[in-house]
Amino acid sequence: IGQSQDALVGGLPEGAPGGRKARERKLEVKMEASSCSAAAVGNGDVGSQRDMSLVPERLQRREQDRQLEVEKRKQKRQNQEVEEEKSDFFTAAFARERAAVEELLEGGESVQRLEEAASRLQGLQKLLNDSVLFLAAYDLRQGQETLARLQAALAERRQELQPKKRFAFKNRRKDGASSTKVDAAPGAPAAESILASPLPLKEEGGFGSSWVCGFSNLESQVLEKKADELHQRDVLLTELSDCTIKLYGNPNTLRLTKARSCKLLCGPVSTSVFLEDCSDCVLAVACQQLRIHSTRDTRIFLQVISRAIVEDCSGIQFAPYTWTYPGMDKDFEGSGLDRSKNNWNDVHDFNWLARDVASPNWSILPEEERKIQWD
Repeated sequence: IGQSQDALVGGLPEGAPGGRKARERKLEVKMEASSCSAAAVGNGDVGSQRDMSLVPERLQRREQDRQLEVEKRKQKRQNQEVEEEKSDFFTAAFARERAAVEELLEGGESVQRLEEAASRLQGLQKLLNDSVLFLAAYDLRQGQETLARLQAALAERRQELQPKKRFAFKNRRKDGASSTKVDAAPGAPAAESILASPLPLKEEGGFGSSWVCGFSNLESQVLEKKADELHQRDVLLTELSDCTIKLYGNPNTLRLTKARSCKLLCGPVSTSVFLEDCSDCVLAVACQQLRIHSTRDTRIFLQVISRAIVEDCSGIQFAPYTWTYPGMDKDFEGSGLDRSKNNWNDVHDFNWLARDVASPNWSILPEEERKIQWD
């Protein structure tokens, strides 16, 4: 019982016969066990080394991902701060210029003051156009409504300073109305209708009661106005059907309403173009701002500085502005439009709020459908 475990090999005492061989066998077993243990430890070391080499790489990737996420959040926060700063700057600058224009219009008893108001109003329009990308839809609409109101006030003040004889059109309008009745043959000589009766000052779209020219209540006519007739005037086209209208020159604003199957070609408009309640028309216009309301199935060849805006529309197609005529370069210079900037395919639909899905109310006109005979 007092014998040690080492003295027993296979149940034989140390001094028993065959005990020596047993001891030798025991030593061999121990050596094999040591060898296996060493091999196992060696293999474990290799695995541990492999694991140790992999752990820093995983940690490094995780740290890189964390740093990227931190940088993204930082950039997003900075962008938001920049947009807020831009918005604050716009609000302050717009309010300051608006007040200056209103002051000029209130005391506008001279042509010089009105021209200064018109110049500052054009700068105000440019400020709004340049801020479209970061302005909220509500702020953009408020700015547009303010500009429309100021344009109407400017037009009204201009009328007050004009000699009354310039607007004594009653007899001529009556004669002109009888000579431009509907059902004229297509391709007939150009007919003209000067709008003598003042437009309502509160009419939607912001046009004033004066300084307005254009055409109204005509069908199947070819209508034209030259540069000297249009220069910095407000153009109103309404109640037209199957007409071709060519406006050579540089108007201040342009409005087309209640047009059916018409083709409108217009030179550079210094400020805004408004379309309302039109259908099956083709237009070529260049302007600072385009606003389209309640219009359908219309193709627009466009050059615009700010984003075009559609509302309550369907089937509107856009393509780049391609109309040309002699003297257009001079008209562009006078309009203040930058010909190198054209956001013809950047359109905002007030009726479509999903940013990740394209609006179904407008589209890009395919290139194969852009070949149109303007003349």
